[in-house]
Amino acid sequence: MKQFFKIFFASMLGFIFGLVVLFFLFIVIISMSVSSLKNDEVIVSENSILHIRLDFPLKDRSSNNPFENFNFSQLEAKHSIGLNDILKNIKKASKDDKIKGIYLDVTSLQGGIASIDEIRNALLQFRKSGKFIYAFADYYTQGGYYLASASDKIYLNPEGSVGLTGLAAQLMFFKGTLEKLEVEPQVIRHGKFKSAIEPFILDKMSDENRAQIRAFVDPMWEHLSSSICLQRKMSTEDFKIIVDSMKARTAADAKELKLVDELAYFDEFTAALNKKIGKKTDEKIKLVSLGRYKKSPEPKGSGATFPKDKIAVIFASGSISNGEGDDESIGSDKLSEAIRSARKDEKIKAIVLRVNSPGGDALASEEIWREVLLAKKAKPVIVSMGDVAASGGYYISCAADKIVVQENTLTGSIGVFGLLFNAEKMLKNKLGITTDVYKTNPFTDMGSIARPLTPSEQLILQQEVDRIYDVFTRRVAEGRKLTQPQVDSIGQGRVWAGAKAIEIGLADTLGGLETAIDIAAAKAGIKEYRITQLPEQKIRFKRCSRIFLPK
Repeated sequence: MKQFFKIFFASMLGFIFGLVVLFFLFIVIISMSVSSLKNDEVIVSENSILHIRLDFPLKDRSSNNPFENFNFSQLEAKHSIGLNDILKNIKKASKDDKIKGIYLDVTSLQGGIASIDEIRNALLQFRKSGKFIYAFADYYTQGGYYLASASDKIYLNPEGSVGLTGLAAQLMFFKGTLEKLEVEPQVIRHGKFKSAIEPFILDKMSDENRAQIRAFVDPMWEHLSSSICLQRKMSTEDFKIIVDSMKARTAADAKELKLVDELAYFDEFTAALNKKIGKKTDEKIKLVSLGRYKKSPEPKGSGATFPKDKIAVIFASGSISNGEGDDESIGSDKLSEAIRSARKDEKIKAIVLRVNSPGGDALASEEIWREVLLAKKAKPVIVSMGDVAASGGYYISCAADKIVVQENTLTGSIGVFGLLFNAEKMLKNKLGITTDVYKTNPFTDMGSIARPLTPSEQLILQQEVDRIYDVFTRRVAEGRKLTQPQVDSIGQGRVWAGAKAIEIGLADTLGGLETAIDIAAAKAGIKEYRITQLPEQKIRFKRCSRIFLPK
């Protein structure tokens, strides 16, 4: 028996020791990967081609979290490139003599139309440098093709396809499900266009919601269509026929209709790239990825300096709530602190707030709005809106000096709602559960799913929603120099596309992040400046590494 326990405990000790060794090895590999991502400078060879491969979700800001795209099977950290660095490096490549052109790879493009628009505009600007852009894909999604249409030449796999079908907004409704479950949705809202609650109370779109969807989807498709036609030198009428009839069902159809320039397999495409830069067609192409190019030095003669003046680009991405938030959400504490820090920093001469948010908590939005207002009194504050800046996303933007939108940015949604569920019948009839309560005061259990709201509770909640809507519209009126009735007429929860938002006074000008930075610099009266990005990003495993790997 003693021998058994000796063997057992020895085995356990060996197992634990092995786990500890593996853990330390894992931390070392991660640390080396992070170090590689951060510190290793990349030297670009002559006759290189920038490979823009967009096979990841487009986000506004590059992540420094090594776990986000970590390949555990290969123990390798992959580069995560945000829209900020994509735009920066396209611009850098236009001035880099070592970069001869761009290979655009959009087979698996994932991103909102406004974000794609920003990249597309940067590519069109790149072409003005005289360098080429060739796009290649096994198949083109609609968004991928829209981006590829900025290229000099579009190549397609001979067995590929181009997915042009138009735009649609399909909603799912749960009214029937809730009825079967005997769950009653209890809605309190201000704004007949505030459609977030409709899936729970209707079985199809309301007339108001259908009208607002039509109002931004139709112009969005018109913008995509006309932009494609302009670059592909075709009429919008012909393009409409192609889409309506699904005439481009095969790669051969796409070429015949002049949607693409060449049908080619990848080896034939690389041969075309070599020919373009004057190399033998069978030579190995010098491709440099966006992730690697990001770490290359600024090209000589680009005028890159290290000026003392700074512009802070503050990223606000995700839903809004109280607390710290993270890279995927907006926490009022963290974002407010970033704005406050930028306001108090004398070297920061202007602030650009990049907003990509569908909204969220009203109180958290108010806290951020207050910091934007204070910052505006100290220095220029310009908002750059991404794919969406609606509801709370617009709330935190409205106090800025200027609001810059893309043509397809979704914004507005100035409205307020609350949604509670009464599951009393479901609990009783489906599960045999009944409830009873003792309470010290009349409203102690207000909001309980075990019973419906009383008329008094409904009135209290409606008054609170109305009060918040009044504050919201007042904030917008003050920031946009409109009357409150004017804001109410374009509010009521209605969503607007960027171009229309400018027309009705909710935004000022079309453009992307670079446009907002240029406006901020002009308002601050500075020509030489550097960009500082906030909030500060933190590596999430940092605490663990400190525990196990002390300095």
